[in-house]
Amino acid sequence: MLAGLGAARRSAMTLGGWFELIASGVITGGIYALVALGLNLQYGLMRILNVAHGEFLMLGAFVTWTALTLLQISPLAMLPVTFVLMMALGLLVHRLVFRRLTRTSANLDVFEARGLMVCFGLMFLVQQQLVGGELRAANKLLLLALALVISGVLIAWLRFTLMGKAVRALMQSPTGAQLVGIDIERLHPLMFGIGLGLSGVAGCLLSMAYTISPSMGEPYTVSALIVITLGGFGSMTGSLVGGLALGVIEAIGTDLTSPSLKALLSYSVFIAVLLWRPNGLFKR
Repeated sequence: MLAGLGAARRSAMTLGGWFELIASGVITGGIYALVALGLNLQYGLMRILNVAHGEFLMLGAFVTWTALTLLQISPLAMLPVTFVLMMALGLLVHRLVFRRLTRTSANLDVFEARGLMVCFGLMFLVQQQLVGGELRAANKLLLLALALVISGVLIAWLRFTLMGKAVRALMQSPTGAQLVGIDIERLHPLMFGIGLGLSGVAGCLLSMAYTISPSMGEPYTVSALIVITLGGFGSMTGSLVGGLALGVIEAIGTDLTSPSLKALLSYSVFIAVLLWRPNGLFKR
């Protein structure tokens, strides 16, 4: 039945229809990429699998919505504000929680397991206790452009600046990086904060085009994990390309089958990549 509907839809779709479908997927993928970049920074550098990452996206969206409704501040004007606020919150969370975990954990495996439990706690705390709200707006092309520009700036910063090279060195070999004098005590909280800042910016962008709800962040966390698997843990370029690819795959797949199969399509891609290229498509 679904196959028949998909075949009929394929035959009827015009070139403009295909362009609109792919553009929709790329727009969604741009947000996926932005969220995945922040999560990849946290896990690739510190081994913090932040399952609460999407909740900070939701906070960024809620802050933007509040500023618009109460103060009439444009979402575009809120982009840097949201980034700074979420980054500051990330620095605080790292200082209060993860720095202590680092000192009290016997090894990296213990730290990773404890950190995962803490992130689950953060997810439920933020989602259940702090916020709620609704907003519908428009301008998805602007959303895509900003997501790509911000992602590109981050990738360029990591590739060409001295601090960015230090971050990449820590991702590749933490022990070797420390031996040459790279200060992890300074970089870890900063990168955790930037990761949450990027999540907040993604939420700010989403508030321009989609509905806000307390549970909106969870699907983006899952999608970001799939994107990181596609691109490879620690690969920023992989996160960008993987996010765009996943968005297009979901858009085309759900159009040819059914929107209810979106999660099935995403997990099928996830499993296929794990079986074919377990280190990711862009990880050497």
